[in-house]
Amino acid sequence: MTTTLGTDRILRLLQEVADEVITPRFRSLDEDEISSKSHPGDLVTVADREAEVIITRELAAAYPQAVILGEEAFADDASSMAAFRRAEHAFTVDPVDGTRNFVHGSPDHAVMVAETRGGRAVRAWIWQPQHQLAYVAEVGAGATRNGDALAMLAPGSDPAGWRVRTSARRRVGEQVGAMPPLELSWVSCGIDYPKLAEGECEALLYQGTRPWDHVPGSLLVGELGGAVGTDEGEPYGPRSEPRRILATAGPEVYEGLRREL
Repeated sequence: MTTTLGTDRILRLLQEVADEVITPRFRSLDEDEISSKSHPGDLVTVADREAEVIITRELAAAYPQAVILGEEAFADDASSMAAFRRAEHAFTVDPVDGTRNFVHGSPDHAVMVAETRGGRAVRAWIWQPQHQLAYVAEVGAGATRNGDALAMLAPGSDPAGWRVRTSARRRVGEQVGAMPPLELSWVSCGIDYPKLAEGECEALLYQGTRPWDHVPGSLLVGELGGAVGTDEGEPYGPRSEPRRILATAGPEVYEGLRREL
């Protein structure tokens, strides 16, 4: 018999995994527990791998027909991306989002999962273990922080007040139209999107666009009236393959930023 997992149960799963295999290694990693994937700055740790195995196992047991796209599994088998994009029912798993932050002792890292049906995000979970903050979104039902409903986003209309953060360090300080110079993001989508959802900035500009990074946060922001799309004007979705993603506090900010870029 297939067992489905309620929204609260999946959140507890992320919290339990963080308590078991991620947080005990925070600021306690040995050198042989850290390695690189595609390039020296693309880090992976034993915590990433163990956390993904546990989360994937539990999701697969509850949803045996679903495709589960894990960041570390993809690094070992790139064909999993095509399977995810074809899937009627799927999950994304980012076991330690912000691995570089985690390795360097920054509390700005998160565990993230998103559920998709028919290529559309329907549920999302972001757990920030060091900040003890849980963000949950369900399509059509809004979004919460630690169980409390988040307010709808209400950005100002003057671009001069739009704070834009970017994950591309080379672009920090760049002037975009009348907006203030670009600032560095928190360098973790699991921190960035919640910061946007709580009004800490008006927009996020990303060059990297993997689903496990962006599907959870895009649902979170979208449920609060934000707009997430490509620099070509297409709405972002789990099956998108964009060159760049703009996550914004609303359609006006999205269109204004896209025009200037």
